[in-house]
Amino acid sequence: MASGDFCSPGEGMELLQQVCSKQLPPCHLREEDLLQNPHFSKLLLSLSQHMDESGLSLILAKEQTQAWKEVRLHKTTWLRFEILHRVIQELLVDDYVKIQDTNLTSEDKKFHETLEQRLLVTELTQLLGPRQETEVPSLLGLEKSDLLELMPPSEDCVWMRARLALEVEELLKKKCFTLLCYHNPDSDSDSETRKAEKVGKLAEVLMDEKQQCQDAKSQQKEQMVLLEKKSATYSQVLLRCLALLQRLLQEHRLKAQSELDRSNAQYLEIKCSTLILKLRMEELKILSDTYTAEKVEVHRLIRDRLEGAIHLQEQDMEKSRQVLNTYEVLGEEFDRLVKEYTQLKQATENKRWALQEFDKAYR
Repeated sequence: MASGDFCSPGEGMELLQQVCSKQLPPCHLREEDLLQNPHFSKLLLSLSQHMDESGLSLILAKEQTQAWKEVRLHKTTWLRFEILHRVIQELLVDDYVKIQDTNLTSEDKKFHETLEQRLLVTELTQLLGPRQETEVPSLLGLEKSDLLELMPPSEDCVWMRARLALEVEELLKKKCFTLLCYHNPDSDSDSETRKAEKVGKLAEVLMDEKQQCQDAKSQQKEQMVLLEKKSATYSQVLLRCLALLQRLLQEHRLKAQSELDRSNAQYLEIKCSTLILKLRMEELKILSDTYTAEKVEVHRLIRDRLEGAIHLQEQDMEKSRQVLNTYEVLGEEFDRLVKEYTQLKQATENKRWALQEFDKAYR
């Protein structure tokens, strides 16, 4: 589009307000760009009706939202089974320690053995997985039916499940109380009823705190971007003001006020430099808060190690280059000697093997 294709000031401001009111994807546009290119502004307005803030089309954004919902649902389901599996394994470890330390009752030992056997058979069955008839049979020729024969009796499994539910519930309650006391140490002295009440609200509290942290991070990022934009704009404005003042001094300098104007110019220049240094100081402060002394030291150690490794590699490369140059000097005579040495070495190995076989035959 030609740069001379302008619009009237009234239409330009109205178009600018419409574009700024739309939630467009991140792009670096200035007011001058939109005012000087009205057709491009209209194109942005038309595109904003078919895309969201991230730049995706509305249909893709809807499908993406639905896909994330399904992913979160599957993740929640998997986490439930994973937590239950780990709790059961922890119960087995605790029972094993108790068996080694103290004398348990026969009922406790039976529960431990039945649970361990049932869990082991189930895991092995899952490892086999569904197998088609055309597939290669397993290494040991095992089938699921072979593993199911190792299952404990059904009566023991029913009894074990009833007790396992109580054991898992008790262990999960202890873990929830531990998490609650870690999050809120004052809850350590509360009763179990009060702790159970707080545990019921703990997930909501943690989600609120997580959301607050995410909002704070987003605000910090927005403030950083805004600070950078304002810093750049402020510096440009100050430099423009300084240039205009210098121009005024050159064109409209008066004899009586020459020294005063020069002093004012120096003052403004120093003030500009001071503000720029102040902005630089704020930037360095943000960097110092972001990169602590420990992080800088770790980065320095990593850089030293990498430089040392590069130096060693360069030395090895130089040695290899010298050896290669030595071999290149020998020319075709060296290649002939290498081939002759290879043939002699092969013949020697063949005769040694034949001699060994001959000795084996007459032993």
